[in-house]
Amino acid sequence: MDRLLNPFRPGAGTAPGALVGRDELIDEFGVTLRRTIAGQPGKSCMPLGLRGVGKTVLLNRFLQIASDEGVRTAFIEATDSGSFAGQLAIRLRRVLLELATTPVRRAVTRALGALRAFSLRLPDGTSISVGVEATQGIADSGVLDEDLADLLVATGEAAAECGTGVVLAVDEAQYLSAQEMGAVIGAVHRTSQLDLPVLLLAAGLPQLRGLAGRARTYTERLFTFPEIDVLDSTDARAALTIPAADHEVEFTPEAADAIVELARGYPYFVQEWGYHAWNAAPKSPITLDDVQATVPTVVETLDRDFFGVRFDRLTPKERQYLRAMADLGPGPHRSGDIANALGVLVTSVAPRRSGLISKGMLYSPAHGDTAFTVPLFDEFLKRTMGE
Repeated sequence: MDRLLNPFRPGAGTAPGALVGRDELIDEFGVTLRRTIAGQPGKSCMPLGLRGVGKTVLLNRFLQIASDEGVRTAFIEATDSGSFAGQLAIRLRRVLLELATTPVRRAVTRALGALRAFSLRLPDGTSISVGVEATQGIADSGVLDEDLADLLVATGEAAAECGTGVVLAVDEAQYLSAQEMGAVIGAVHRTSQLDLPVLLLAAGLPQLRGLAGRARTYTERLFTFPEIDVLDSTDARAALTIPAADHEVEFTPEAADAIVELARGYPYFVQEWGYHAWNAAPKSPITLDDVQATVPTVVETLDRDFFGVRFDRLTPKERQYLRAMADLGPGPHRSGDIANALGVLVTSVAPRRSGLISKGMLYSPAHGDTAFTVPLFDEFLKRTMGE
């Protein structure tokens, strides 16, 4: 079949041909957004999930809905470099300059002045030009908690005066520092208290809920925490068959069942298997033989591109820790059991475990438990490091 027409799109945050299994979350966001624009802001949202379940895809869908409603949006991918405040300032500059083109501009000018003042206090020395002078006494204290609250309040007031709202999306939010996390949650708390049209979407790995809760005690009253999980068999099959049908291509029931089983319901893996099965099939329908013929190619591709890039970031000691986990199965596992498998005391490997959590390789679903954030990583480790 024509590879140029292949509808499957394995990638990081790439929208699939059919976004299935998330309708309830999408509908709920639409209601919350429209209430926010009307001056009745609801809870902001922190989608949680493992790698490959479609958190970024969902964020992008939310932002598209917001844009379609005329709401201003800003997207940030958090890193562990401590550059969040600078990234936010740059994104809000674009938002405010867009608002400045509207007839009502008084609040927008105030917000631009606050943004200018905020940028002058950034630790990396960034200075953002916005066409107005810095406003003294607003967002210029050098204290992130206070200044970020001032800035988001000013931005929310500008959006409200222009009859719209602002949606700020932060992907990989588990990489925010404790200070950054507390500051942005505190700022959104303040805009919510003032009924300003500001929503925060902060997606991340499962540990994000605990990080956010420790940053601010009221977080659970300010956010919803939908868990983005694997697709059930019906939705996984739909993710395969709907995009193919758009090109008048079918999967045999056996072929679709095989991919659903191989992908374990993970949306990214469904896309990877669908992509290679399409390319391997000479014609429609795509058969079980076509799927089976792609197994070596897909496994090699996943090992290199999905698992391997994460494995390469690990130290030898970290790899040893994860390999011990893999021997125990997919998890979660008690920290003591992992230490026993390594033949060491729990306390001696606690820093290693903490480092792996910081790198986004592990999370703790419950006190004393440890699990992989990357699905099927235990199988990859056994293939790569030997039984």
